[in-house]
Amino acid sequence: MNMKKSILTMGALATLVMTGFASHEAQANTAAHGGSHEKHWDYSENGPAHWSEFSKTCGTGHSQSPINIIPGKTVAMNHQYELSMHEDINTTASVIDNGHSIKVTPKTGGTIKLNGEEFKLLQFHFHGKSEHTVDGKRYDMVAHMVHQNTKTRQLAVVAVFFKEGAEDPFLNNVINNVGGEIKVNPQDLLPEDTSHYFHYVGSLTTPPCSENVQWYLLKEPVEAFKKQIKAFREYYVDNERPVQALYERHVESN
Repeated sequence: MNMKKSILTMGALATLVMTGFASHEAQANTAAHGGSHEKHWDYSENGPAHWSEFSKTCGTGHSQSPINIIPGKTVAMNHQYELSMHEDINTTASVIDNGHSIKVTPKTGGTIKLNGEEFKLLQFHFHGKSEHTVDGKRYDMVAHMVHQNTKTRQLAVVAVFFKEGAEDPFLNNVINNVGGEIKVNPQDLLPEDTSHYFHYVGSLTTPPCSENVQWYLLKEPVEAFKKQIKAFREYYVDNERPVQALYERHVESN
């Protein structure tokens, strides 16, 4: 792994901790540029088993993400927290390799509405395999759409699963422009059916593993061509945290 992807400066690490609720998984806004020999979290030497060294919550929290979803053990959706998506907006966005994933930051974000509150889309990013599992199985890839409300700065993340199949033009636009800017409509990332999903309260899936994150996992996956999945995995194939214990939480489904 090159130095850019393997070393974060202490300044970037501080940014991760201070802005944990401002961007999902506390990912740095800029890639690392070396110069520090301090330990940092990653997915290899200082991987998930060591993340409690960077944030105690990663090791002691009882509302951690990701989890394994067992459809037969879900409960009915609380109508108060049903998801209403309004992502249809044409905008421009930067595409970067931030050292942990391919991240897309729209200049103007769409919104979702939960419990009467509006959450604005901050960014979305990709994992080479899905972090959440369904009946113990991972999807071929996943996109996490990170939203935040204004009043309490709470996060809500919508997960879009991908399975191998037909080519997705949206993915080509992203992967062919890493390091540049694209024209984008975030709604084009979504499956046709956004009305069926799993919901639970979890956490960021990287340090500082901050909790009270509203998770929505869309049931209908999007198809992606085999070569597209491979292209994303050439950047990151194992940037997923192992599933965490559910403890006393319930997973809702509709």
